[in-house]
Amino acid sequence: MPLDALVNAFVTLVVIIEPVALVPLFLNLTFGLSPQHRRQVAVRACLIAFAILTGAALAGDWLLRQLGITLPAFRIAGGLLLFWIAAEMVFGEQAERKITTASEAKTKDHINNVAAFPLGIPLLAGPGAITATLLLVGQRPGDIVFAAMLIAVIAAAMGIAALCLLLAERLDRMIGTTMRSVTSRLLGVILAAMAVQFVIDGASAVIRGG
Repeated sequence: MPLDALVNAFVTLVVIIEPVALVPLFLNLTFGLSPQHRRQVAVRACLIAFAILTGAALAGDWLLRQLGITLPAFRIAGGLLLFWIAAEMVFGEQAERKITTASEAKTKDHINNVAAFPLGIPLLAGPGAITATLLLVGQRPGDIVFAAMLIAVIAAAMGIAALCLLLAERLDRMIGTTMRSVTSRLLGVILAAMAVQFVIDGASAVIRGG
């Protein structure tokens, strides 16, 4: 796996997961838990998200073939989905949606289950992250080495997310609301550019194939 592809995959996943933006949600969902239990929730949530994204990386290509979906078509559809998520980030709508999801989950599920839902899925391993994983692994279908490297990238991204959650209280004090808002919008612009590139790659493949 070339270094540029490795970096691109890592940046794509980290931007979509947006671990820093999850810090206030994590603190809200784990309010009242002891520091030890809060750490357990953080680690468990990241492990669950890692398992989900790894499953997408290993079985995603097979699933697409079973559904009769070509990779160029999925690149275009996935790129459009990622662009929508990027637009939400730029206009501040994604954070509001995540807060709503977290609040609803907190009232419906016991606090000890928040590691699985909503932290593990859909806040960490949401539709955007799953789509991005499928798009990335679809760049080299059937390449076992590429898939293994992608799983390592997923592990690294989850490691960053776990670190942010474990240091949630410190980060929340350091970053502040304004800096979180600015960072989210900058990452949204980067993700939008990546999404457009996915659409261009998919359209180019369709044109060449046609």
